[in-house]
Amino acid sequence: MKALPSETDFIVVGAGIAGLRASVELASAGRVLCLAKREVTESNTQYAQGGIAAALSDDDEVSLHLDDTLKAGDGLCNAEAVRILVGEGPMRIEELIDWGTQFDRTGTKIAFTREGAHSRSRVLHAHGDSTGREIGRALYLKAKALKPIVFREFEFTTEIVLHDGQVIGVRALDNDGQLHEIHASSVLLATGGLGQVYSDTTNPQVATGDGVAMAYRAGADISDMEFVQFHPTALYLKGAPRFLLSEALRGEGGYLRNLELQRFMHKYHEMGELAPRDVVARAIAHELEVTKRPDAVVYLDLTHLSGESVRKRFPTIYATCMRYNVDITEELVPIRPAAHYAMGGVRTDLDGRTSIPGLYAAGEVACTGVHGANRLASNSLLEGLVYGARAARAMRNEMQSPQPPAGLATKSAVQSNGSPGETEKFIQKVQTMMWRHVAVVRDGKVLKQVVADLTAMEAQLPKSGDRRSHEAANILHTGLLIARSALAREESRGAHYRLDFPLKNDRKFNKHSVVKGNTITFE
Repeated sequence: MKALPSETDFIVVGAGIAGLRASVELASAGRVLCLAKREVTESNTQYAQGGIAAALSDDDEVSLHLDDTLKAGDGLCNAEAVRILVGEGPMRIEELIDWGTQFDRTGTKIAFTREGAHSRSRVLHAHGDSTGREIGRALYLKAKALKPIVFREFEFTTEIVLHDGQVIGVRALDNDGQLHEIHASSVLLATGGLGQVYSDTTNPQVATGDGVAMAYRAGADISDMEFVQFHPTALYLKGAPRFLLSEALRGEGGYLRNLELQRFMHKYHEMGELAPRDVVARAIAHELEVTKRPDAVVYLDLTHLSGESVRKRFPTIYATCMRYNVDITEELVPIRPAAHYAMGGVRTDLDGRTSIPGLYAAGEVACTGVHGANRLASNSLLEGLVYGARAARAMRNEMQSPQPPAGLATKSAVQSNGSPGETEKFIQKVQTMMWRHVAVVRDGKVLKQVVADLTAMEAQLPKSGDRRSHEAANILHTGLLIARSALAREESRGAHYRLDFPLKNDRKFNKHSVVKGNTITFE
């Protein structure tokens, strides 16, 4: 394998949908180095089942998609960011189709499904329930064919490098434990999610909040971190991963039943099983709580639907559940909520610029305010496409020749002298604390203690300098950002619910939380 270059024009950290789309856009302006933490195929994008939302069907309109997104965001969406998302979305989808993305069709027409809080069937899907993987495949082939783009797998970006307040590059650990410094005109963070901050999550192992933590340590503004979406329906079986059971299962007619096998969602929302995700997750949490049983579950029921249709529409979900001896066409599926998506992240403008010159962010790691307090189903892949392209255009238009200052080290070996077992114990302690106390339902007194405990744990961070110790630091710092922001927002809104402040307070908190160093403000 060729050595990493010490200098390039653009660095893209992350190879999910936002990173790939940005790389394609940047290729016409210069050399692009796309760094993947693991394989290019290992990102949250690859695990996105349900689909990608866009107003492309005959009975849909962009204005309806706008209204649905604003409503789901519970008063906190940046309306202009949403207008851009839903307005540019159809064009970006058509682009994907031109580049070879194979969306499911009924005859010659694209097939659309409906998901929670959507007023129309506007969700495109591929291979039934493998939409993210299909989009990632087509984007990667498109990007790989462009000579200016160089992909490097198993390069773990550890730090954003600054000089005189300007981003000049990154430091990255390769698979051999060598630390490299690479300089560039600008850096795009497209590192995806942070679900691994929690013990129960639908996110893959790579989603450790790296981009948010690195940007925070570099001094960037971080926004809306209290809003973490907990997907209502994750498979809950002993010995099985918290596998995502797509919202599209309920969109196709699936029911939710409690431990007494009664449907319950009508008690909580007029849309029943298709209510916004935060409502469904809290309803399930309440149903679990009233049982007074630590092992309680609720059930997803598809048994009244055509088994053949379910197997055809959701082949990956069906096959995965069968591996754990659950036939979703004939049996009730035990479920619980799990951490799924971050509405907050590195604060950006509408073109991906952060508060630090030369640093950009797009996709789940970024916070434009497009999702407000609660993301509308299947808007995440769309955000990566639309804002990945926009951030890349801004980087291209503001390109400068890299001017690395003299005397900076460019390569060194990492000395690993810590215990892997101790690192894992540290991570598990943070994850457990976050799941127990900063998840679906929160309380101010407990949050205050969590912030104190996590702050004290900074002194115990593993010092080995290997990849996992860097992930430990990122999980801790991201968890602290979530807990601090949740403590500061003394109301309940969207995905953030406080037992001690159960009502929404528009007068005081109809604003975005912004973390700047040790200070949190609402703007």
